[in-house]
Amino acid sequence: MLTEEEIANSRATLNELQVEHRDLNLIVEHLVSTPLPEQDQLLIHRLKKRKLLLKDKIYQLEKTLVPDIQA
Repeated sequence: MLTEEEIANSRATLNELQVEHRDLNLIVEHLVSTPLPEQDQLLIHRLKKRKLLLKDKIYQLEKTLVPDIQA
């Protein structure tokens, strides 16, 4: 069971990760819609990879904050 302080810290971290994920999504959408030189495709790939990593971290934090409810 998490303490109140751990829950507060996890929620703050979760919020930061969600904001970063949203910002990266906006950047990627903008870059994809703009004609780019080939080297920028690598940047897009790296940003998408970072988004996936953030999504995984968000999922893990959400999982710890919302306990499983057994039927």
